[in-house]
Amino acid sequence: MVIGAKHFLLLGGELCLDFTNTVNRHSVEQPIARLASYTDLAQWSQQAGILTEAEADRLVREGRKREQEAAAVLEKAWLLQNAIYRIFSAFIEGESPRAQDMQALNDALSQALARQRIVAAAEHFEWTWASAGDSLDRMLGPILRSAADLLTSERLARVKKCGGCNWLFLDASKNGSRRWCMMSVCGNRAKARRHYDQVRSARGKQQRKGRAQR
Repeated sequence: MVIGAKHFLLLGGELCLDFTNTVNRHSVEQPIARLASYTDLAQWSQQAGILTEAEADRLVREGRKREQEAAAVLEKAWLLQNAIYRIFSAFIEGESPRAQDMQALNDALSQALARQRIVAAAEHFEWTWASAGDSLDRMLGPILRSAADLLTSERLARVKKCGGCNWLFLDASKNGSRRWCMMSVCGNRAKARRHYDQVRSARGKQQRKGRAQR
């Protein structure tokens, strides 16, 4: 990994959800994108297991040579990232997804699936991706396939939105009771807020009671 590279938390449980979680969404009005450059996109793809370290390094070098193409791929990644997030969010909230988001997903998916191939393994067959060489958008195919597979599976009902930071995650708990992307962070923050509110409420009651007794 390149020295100084960003470290991305992979808490979503699915590739496509981890992809949407590269945006800090504490503020719905002002989300902060952590994929600020093509280099970030390549390095996230390595951390997420899409690319090997050698592949990521090679794409970073190619991206520096082909700056306009790399910028276009990053713009496409941002568009898909937000479209996928809104589609899953709409499902969680019991709403219909926006038509333009579904169109963006399906247009990109049709292009990506053209690169998929079925190959024979030892005792079975499996999906693989046709060699894309130094294609700068090669990481988007697996992300799109992940989104399509999750949206059309029974696991979709297990997709939730963190009550603390608005990240998406797949609830793999037995009783489906998970509420946070990470209990040690968002869960503890929520507990601290509840405790603070309870203490403030109790103090307010005491103050009002004191004034009433005067």
